[in-house]
Amino acid sequence: MPAPIHSGQFRRDVKRMEKRGKNLGKLRDLLGLFIAGRELPATYKDHPLRGDWKGFRDAHIEPDWLLIYRVVGDELQLARTGSHSDLFNE
Repeated sequence: MPAPIHSGQFRRDVKRMEKRGKNLGKLRDLLGLFIAGRELPATYKDHPLRGDWKGFRDAHIEPDWLLIYRVVGDELQLARTGSHSDLFNE
């Protein structure tokens, strides 16, 4: 059961998604799966990232709403959340 650790940027990202009207319950549901130690369903399209984000994974909360994270030991490190353009077109 990994303990979630989030960055300041992740907190800002969550606020931005809330302002956009996203249902944060979907994010909480995904985090609940991690905390419970359950495997993610295929609908989340969980996959490893490359390039600057090598070592991280990405899960799709919605088609254009992503969570970037990694598991290190017993920590779930929550790096970013947002749309594809928020996260990869900086």
